[in-house]
Parts: sequence; structure tokens; C-alpha cells
Amino acid sequence: MLMTGTQIVVKSLIDHGVDLVFGYPGGTILPLYDELSKNSDKITHILPSHEQGASHAADGYARVTGRVGVCLATSGPGSTNLVTGIATAYMDSSPVVFITANVASALLGTDAFQEVDITGITMPITKHNVLVKDVNDLQQIMYQAFEIAQSGRPGPVLIDIPKDVLLNSTEWIDLIPKTASKADDNKDNTLDDYKSENAKDLASAAAMINNSKKPMILAGGGVIISNASQELVDFAEKIQAPVASSLMGLGGLAASHPLFVGNIGMHGNVVTNTLSAECDLLIAVGTRFNDRIFGSLKDFLPNAKVLHIDIDKAEINKNVFTNQKLIGDAKLALSALTPEINDVNRTSWTSYAKQLKKDTSYQHSSCDELSPPEMMRMLGEKIGENATVVTDVGQHQMWVALHLPFETPKKLVTSGGMGTMGFGLGAAMGAQAGLPDSTTVLVTGDGCFRMNCNELATVSKFDLPVIIVLMNNGTLGMVRQWQTLFYEERYYQTTLDRAPDFVKLAEAYGIDGYCIESMSDFESTLDKVIGSKKPAVLDCRLFIDEKVIPMVAPGTPISEFKLK
Repeated sequence: MLMTGTQIVVKSLIDHGVDLVFGYPGGTILPLYDELSKNSDKITHILPSHEQGASHAADGYARVTGRVGVCLATSGPGSTNLVTGIATAYMDSSPVVFITANVASALLGTDAFQEVDITGITMPITKHNVLVKDVNDLQQIMYQAFEIAQSGRPGPVLIDIPKDVLLNSTEWIDLIPKTASKADDNKDNTLDDYKSENAKDLASAAAMINNSKKPMILAGGGVIISNASQELVDFAEKIQAPVASSLMGLGGLAASHPLFVGNIGMHGNVVTNTLSAECDLLIAVGTRFNDRIFGSLKDFLPNAKVLHIDIDKAEINKNVFTNQKLIGDAKLALSALTPEINDVNRTSWTSYAKQLKKDTSYQHSSCDELSPPEMMRMLGEKIGENATVVTDVGQHQMWVALHLPFETPKKLVTSGGMGTMGFGLGAAMGAQAGLPDSTTVLVTGDGCFRMNCNELATVSKFDLPVIIVLMNNGTLGMVRQWQTLFYEERYYQTTLDRAPDFVKLAEAYGIDGYCIESMSDFESTLDKVIGSKKPAVLDCRLFIDEKVIPMVAPGTPISEFKLK
């Protein structure tokens, strides 16, 4: 069957089960949008206010559904407006296919109107990208894009298609799409095969664990991506080890599990950071050991060997020296390793961790003034464990991580590696669109929210009932905290004493807005908006010098707290 490039793109999307895309039209990509209009009964398109919002929405959709997100943009500024979103997805291993159009092939390299080398720009921040030069290659490239985005360590793929390639025709060939979810990745690599191929490393890893008296597990985002939560539970209970989490790993083990001790690093809690200095073996599962975890590298894990389990062998020994590695998907690796471990009594070690957790637990306040820890705990109780919580980046992000318990995976959507201010609202739109029957809450700060609050128009237009908890302290809170602690209180260019009135802004978009000045206000408003199936903005007026506690100074041992 003869098809144009636009028909090939749309049919490829349909064949891969894509029923929702995010994007923004323009001149070069208009032929593709014309074809999409003919298939609007099969593919829903959400039009944001800005391409960056579309990129974050596709990312948020991918994170909560486990499916590949799809984002479209036109050439030139349309494609460059995706760059921050692509980098965000890349740093957090999120599977998104970005499709951009470019000027006609004959005009490439001539500085034509709205021409840009988007494949060159995004090469360092994509898992794979390609400029399609021939329509005959387009179908194969489309199919490969989905396979690459979701296989192994997931990541973003960009396909740049010149306008003439979209308009040219070629024969369609029936292919079988490889659209397996991460849960199905292991079908081609059975447990027996994995054990056979990794027998030596499995034996060495098991021996390290069996000989350890004080093992500790660090669960990273790879546990979430590989759907390995149950395997992590089985493993932790078998070896009787406390389980810490990176920011991206929260929810991998239920916060209520007796072995869970909290997140680690610069804003890790006292228990987790203290245990990291005392353990004799750290078993890192699906984490890349970024600097916010280890602080001072030479002082990290002073008494411990390291067993690193990761699907990406490039992460082994990249930042932290590894005594033993185990390469593979976390679900598969833990399934293979757990039966090889001996039953060892580590009651004294786990009891010590439990007591330390009890001694340093957060004490509730009965004061009616807004308190971020109290707000996060109340929010968690009100929305329940099945709601999705999205954050931007900064103090509010750390308050969520420290004080809002996550019982199940894929319920926290946050920008970890890139730390992207403005990520939250777009990602919340994508999360809500991906799970329309679930509650989605965005916890953001006034600095972050200003960056992409134009997406309130999208929230309103598409009836996305996102509840926005705006932690409004009138400043770039985390930057001010650093200025307080490390720059002798020189608050230069961080105070946000300016418009808008966020309640009026929400109302301008047809969204209910509330001014929140006390815990009782917060509770009553949450009771009103949760379950209403309507979007809402809760403008929570915080004290300008609220701080995230605890905190470790950058580049120092994580067991030495600046704020405790």
C-alpha cells in the first residue's frame, strides 16, 4: 500500500498503541497535523500553551503509565523549545518519542526560515536521534524509535523529519511493533538465562551479602522503572537490611514497611545518612550515585563495600567505586540473587535502625500556622496512596520527599537529575491525562510556578482536574536557604516581591483559586477540592525563611548535618 510520510507516522503511532499525543503545530509540521486531523477518533491531541509544556506533559504521561509518551513540534524555535524537556526525560530515564519537522531537505544547511539542526543540538541528551533523509526509511525509524525508547534503560528518542519527507510516498510494509512494557522486557531474557550468563557475579554478590553483618540497600529509580517493587521487598526481607531511597526511588518500597528508613543524601534524613556511615555493605539497586547522594565522595561509605546492581554498565564505577557489580534489569537481577542468599540473623542491626528511626521521628505540631511538614503529612492523608503527586524543584520538592509517604511506585513524578524548574504543571497535565480516573496533585513553589503557569490554559481547556498546592513564600526558597547558610544572608535576586495574585490568575483561566493562610484553611480547602473533579489552585502563604531540614552542606560527609 502506497503511503505518504505523514500517513506512515500516524499509522506507526496507532500500531504502537498511541492514543494520546502532546504537541504544537507550525508550518513545517502542518502536513502531519493535517493527517492527524483525519485520525482524531483514534489519537487525541492535547495542545499546550508552549512546546516546553508539551514535552513535560509527554514525560509525565510516560512516568505514570509506563507507556511511551509522544510529543510533536515544528522546526526552529518549536523544536528548540523542547530541549529542556528532552534533557529532563534523559536525566530521569523516561521513554518519550519526540517528533519534529524540519525544512525541506534541499534547504537544510542554508539557514532557511526556522531551520535548526535539532539532531545536533539534542545528541548529548537523547538516547537516540535521527534525521530522516528518505521516506523509504521512515517506517523502520518510527518502529525503532519506540523499541529504543523503552528497552533496556529507557530514554528519549528524537525523530526529525524534513517537510518533503513528510509529503513523499513509499510502500507500507507490515511489521510487528515491539511495544512490550518494562514488565514484559524479560520475556526475551529468562531468569534461567540470566542466572547462567551471570553465574560468577551472582555467586560473588551472594557471598558479599552472606558475609555482611550490617548490609544496607539503596533503592533508586531503576526499581520503579523495572517494576521491581515486589522483588525489592522479597530481597530486603530475606537479607534483613534497612532500605534507603534516592529521590527517584521513593515508592519502590512502601514508606510504611518496617525496613524502610527514608531518602538519603543532601536532604536525606538523620537515620538514613547515619546508617550509611555505619553499614559494612551498601547494595545499590538502580541508582546512578549522583552527587546529591554521596556529598563528599572520599567520606562516603567509610566502612562499607559496594555492590552495584544496574541495567546500564556505564554507571558502574562512574561516580562511586564498586567492589562487585551485577549488570541487569533490577527485577531480573533481584529475582536471581535472592534465592542465593543464606538466612542470617541480623536482628541487632535492624533493631538499631528501627530505634534510630523512632528517636529521630518528626514531631507533629498543633499550631495552626502553615507548616510545610504538617502540610505534606495532611496532604498525604487526604489524597491517599493511589494519588499521583507531581513536584517542581526546590524546597517544596524536598518537603514532599521527606514528609509525604509513598506506599506504591509511580506515584511521585519529579525532576530528579535535571532539576527543572517549570517541570511540574506540564508533567501534572500529562499524568492526569494518562490516569484520568486518578487524583493528581501538583506541589510547586511560586518561583517554579511562574515559569510555566501559562499551562493553566491547557488545564482549563481540557478539564484536567489537577489540584495545585502552591507553596508561596515569596522567594526562590532553596536558593535563599543557600544564601542564608553559605553566602552570609546576601539575598540578591531571589526575593519575588511582585505580581501576580495567584488566586486571580487562576480565576482568569476559569479555575477556582484559594488563599490559604492557616492549617485549618488548608484542611478545609483540601476537603473541598479533592474529589471535585475540578482543577484548583491553593495559594499557600508561607514564611519567607521556611527551611528544609535536615540539610547537609554540599561536598561534605552526608552524616554531618548543617541543619538537623
